[in-house]
Amino acid sequence: MLQSPLNETTSPSRPRLPITGWKFCNSYAALPARFFARLDPVAVGDPRLIKFNGALATELGLEWQSLDEGTLAAIFSGNAVPVGADPIATAYAGHQFGQFVPQLGDGRALLLGEVIGRDGTRRDIQLKGTGRTPFSRSGDGRAALGPVLREYLVSESMHSLGIATTRSLAAVTTGEPVFRGARLPGAVVTRVAASHVRVGTFEYFAARGDAEAVRCLADYVIDRHYPELKSADRPYVELLAAVVRRQAALIAGWMGVGFIHGVMNTDNTAISGETIDFGPCAFMDGYDPATVFSSIDSYGRYAYGNQPAVAQWNMARFAETLLTLIDSDTQRAVDIASPVVNSFREHFEACWIARLRRKIGLVTSEEGDSACVGELLELMQRTGADYTLTFRRLCDAAAATAEAAATAEAILGASPPIELAQWIGTWRSRLERDPQAPGDRARAMRLVNPAYIPRNHRVEAMLAAATEREDFGPFEEMLQVLSRPYEQQPGRESYLAPPLPSERVLQTFCGT
Repeated sequence: MLQSPLNETTSPSRPRLPITGWKFCNSYAALPARFFARLDPVAVGDPRLIKFNGALATELGLEWQSLDEGTLAAIFSGNAVPVGADPIATAYAGHQFGQFVPQLGDGRALLLGEVIGRDGTRRDIQLKGTGRTPFSRSGDGRAALGPVLREYLVSESMHSLGIATTRSLAAVTTGEPVFRGARLPGAVVTRVAASHVRVGTFEYFAARGDAEAVRCLADYVIDRHYPELKSADRPYVELLAAVVRRQAALIAGWMGVGFIHGVMNTDNTAISGETIDFGPCAFMDGYDPATVFSSIDSYGRYAYGNQPAVAQWNMARFAETLLTLIDSDTQRAVDIASPVVNSFREHFEACWIARLRRKIGLVTSEEGDSACVGELLELMQRTGADYTLTFRRLCDAAAATAEAAATAEAILGASPPIELAQWIGTWRSRLERDPQAPGDRARAMRLVNPAYIPRNHRVEAMLAAATEREDFGPFEEMLQVLSRPYEQQPGRESYLAPPLPSERVLQTFCGT
C-alpha cells in the first residue's frame, strides 16, 4: 500500500475574519479525510494588492466593495481567512511526461472553499503560493511574481477568447523573496475553478487500491459536474464519455487560437473540462504543428500538434481508474471503456473541423472543406505565416466582393507561394456556395479569429517590467487589450504585430 502524507494534517489556528456576504458552501472538505490535508496558509510579511478582479468577484456573489486594499491583500495572501472558509490542500497523483508519480497534491496551494455564484454555479476559490503543505516535498510552497502574473493574464485572456478555463480573482505580492536560481519577488494568485478535481485525483486513489474512494470521488464529480448522469443505467461509463467529450472540445478550442499548454500531465487535466495550470504555456506565432515552448518538454511530447493525441492518452489513464466501477470483470470493463476512449478522436475532429469552417467563413458543410483548410495550413507552415494574423486577414478578404481584394500578399504578406493564389480561388468558389452575405460572413469570422492574443514577446516584456522595476503598467494595459480580443482597438495596433526576429521567445518556464 502506498503511503500518504495526510497524517501530517494540522488543525486551523488562524482567527477567522467575518466578512458580510461571503458565503462558503464547502462540499469537497466534507469528503473523507484522506482526500485532503486541512491547514491554514502560512502568513507573509507585507502583502500588497496588485490586481483584484472586481467583476468576477461580483459574479461570484462576493460583497467586496466596502473592503479596502489592505483587507483584500490580507485575504488573498492568506494572512486573513474569511469566516466560512475551510482551507485544505487536496491529494492527487499524476502522469508527468508519461511517467506515473503516485503522490503529488497541492504543494503550494490551498482551497479556501467553495461559493455559489449569482448564476447558481458552485466554484472553488484557491490560493496558490501560500506556503508549505504536506504535499510540498522539498519545495517551499511559494510562488514567484512572474508565474503569478502569467497565470492571471493568460487565464483571463482565455476566458475572453471563449475557451473553458479557470479564472483569476486576485494577485498579491508577499513582501518576501523566493529563490528560483535567483532572488525573485514572491506573490500569491487566487484561482477560481469549476473544481480542482483532476484525472490525477482519481489516479491517486486507484494507485492505492482504494476502490471506495474512487467510487466516492466519481459520485461527487457526477453530482457536481454531470448531474444529468445520476439516473443513467451505466453512470460511470457515461461519466467517462462526458469527460472525453469535454476534453475534445477544449483541445479544439485551444488549437483554434494557437494555444500550447506545455504541461498536459494528467494532474493538469481537469475533470470539469476547464483549462488549468498556466505554467510554461504560450501562443504560437508562425504556424508549425511541431511548435514547443516549454523548457521542460525536451522531446516535444506536448507540442501544438500533439495535443489531441495526448488528451486522448490522458483519457485512457482516466478510464483505467474507473474500471472497477464499470464492471467487476476487468476484461469486460476494458472492452466497455476502450470504445469510449477511442471516440475522443471522432469528437475532436468534429469540433476541430467545425471551428476551422467558421475560421474561413463557412456555415454549411461540404466534403472537401477539411482538405481546403488543410491546404491553407500547409502553405502557412511552409512560409512560417503568423497563425493569428493570417486568419484575421482572411476576415477582411471575406468582406470584399471583388476577388482582386483577396490577394495572396494581403493574406500571407510578402513573397507568398504561388499556390496561394490558387487556394484563394478555391476558397472564393466555396464561399459562393455558402449562404452568407460578405459583410455578415466577415463579422462572423471576426468572432472566432482573434486580433489580439497574449503574444509571447509582449508577455515576457510585461513580466520583466513587473519583476525588475515594479512597473505594473504593461500588465494593466495588456489585461485591457486582451479583454476584447475579437474587436479592433484603435491605438493598440502594436499588440497585433508578431515579434521581430530579435524579439522571438523560444522557451517558456514553469516557474514552480
